Amino acid sequence: MSEVRGTEMSDNTGVYGPQSEPVNTIPPAEIIAAWDSVYSKLRTEFGEAIFRSWLKPMKLQAYYQKTLEISVPTRFMCDWIKSHYQDRIISLCQDVTPLIARVQFIVAMPVTQTEEEVAPQTGAVAPEHANQNKEEQTGAEDYLSFSVPLDPRLTFDTFIVGKPNAFAHAAALRTADSETVPFNPLYIYGGVGLGKTHLMQAIAWRMKENNPEAKIVYLSAEKFMYQFIRALRSQDAMAFKRQFRSVDVLMIDDIQFITDKESTQEEFFHTFNALVDAGKQIIIAGDRAPTDLEGLDERLKSRLGWGLVADIRPSTFELRLDVVSLKSKLMGLDLPQDVSVFLAGKITSNMRELEGALNRLAVHSDMTGNALTLETTQDILCDVLRSYERRITIDEIQKKVAEHFGLRQADMHSTRRSRNVARPRQVAMYLCKKLTPRSLPEIGRKFGGRDHTTVMHAVRKVEELIEGDTSFADEVNTVRQIIKGS
Repeated sequence: MSEVRGTEMSDNTGVYGPQSEPVNTIPPAEIIAAWDSVYSKLRTEFGEAIFRSWLKPMKLQAYYQKTLEISVPTRFMCDWIKSHYQDRIISLCQDVTPLIARVQFIVAMPVTQTEEEVAPQTGAVAPEHANQNKEEQTGAEDYLSFSVPLDPRLTFDTFIVGKPNAFAHAAALRTADSETVPFNPLYIYGGVGLGKTHLMQAIAWRMKENNPEAKIVYLSAEKFMYQFIRALRSQDAMAFKRQFRSVDVLMIDDIQFITDKESTQEEFFHTFNALVDAGKQIIIAGDRAPTDLEGLDERLKSRLGWGLVADIRPSTFELRLDVVSLKSKLMGLDLPQDVSVFLAGKITSNMRELEGALNRLAVHSDMTGNALTLETTQDILCDVLRSYERRITIDEIQKKVAEHFGLRQADMHSTRRSRNVARPRQVAMYLCKKLTPRSLPEIGRKFGGRDHTTVMHAVRKVEELIEGDTSFADEVNTVRQIIKGS
């Protein structure tokens, strides 16, 4: 039994027994029964999800001088229980029996716990039958065999900063340049192609530059899962655990790929705890916020959200224009300004598609030797551009218009006729007519079952207002650009 005890675990709450007292006293039967009762009540009171995530690992360790000693597997879990559940545990204990006056929490993990976690689920051989020499030869020094090679183009110098990604960039930069662990974990999330992987690799490059000796592992969650399964099949589970838990920085991209993968999540959970307890840095990227990752264990959700969560939002026109400008220069592509503006305004879904379009233009220009114009650009990218013509939906327009005017999307369907609701609704109908191929009756049905004449009236009214009121025209155009650029 490996245990952590001592004065560093104590605080001023008075729940810990004297450190000088013996701690190996076997609890009497009545104390065991009392703890079993409290343990059962905790499950009922807090619910199965919280119980399984935080309270289930607690073990009755010892009893002495009215002090109940409870062990948990990691310091991380110990701190969390002390902060969130300690008072209630003490209260329940005292309700059950007057023989318990205090509760002391310790960190105590059996040496063979990690092997025991794997063997029952996978059929892996018991540790006493494993090839110890093989494990030692494939130990922590081979951590780089799991890491994915970094792309030399993905550095902070080539990352374009704008309003949608400024916070995530600042958090990444601070994490990369800090001599200590500023946030643990740093969790970056956002949609496809918005720059999560770029920031992750930029952090790795900067950390390598600052500390060439640092052990940094960067890989996708999918590869983590693959390597874990491979280790189980080859009976190298312990070598796998030592390799991942010996690193200084663990970087996992696309964490959403291990949702619904229970055994992989369990292993990652223990790896996460071990690294946090050792003061090592963890950096995670996903396509959604931790709380929105369906199929992910509640314990992992809690841990992923415990550090700093930074989102990357959909790009703005200005940011995309900056990306076009920088990328075209790096490619040696002479791009006219009207072409740059056209691309930034048209290819709006993600930066990856925008860069792909620039690559096609660069290849075409190099092969033909012809200068690029707006007309030739539209011809070269005709298939890409066609896919964007059908992307805007009535629901999206309603949502963006409602957000712009400070309304609820439900107001787009309601019967309310007050000016502050009716005018934005007319603008939404007008934009649906201009930005989608939907017929007037189809649009009317999406606005609370209105008929086509109502939509026609709204379109004409907005057109009249645009012609006679420049400020109104500017506002409608702003909303249009927001919708086209979202």
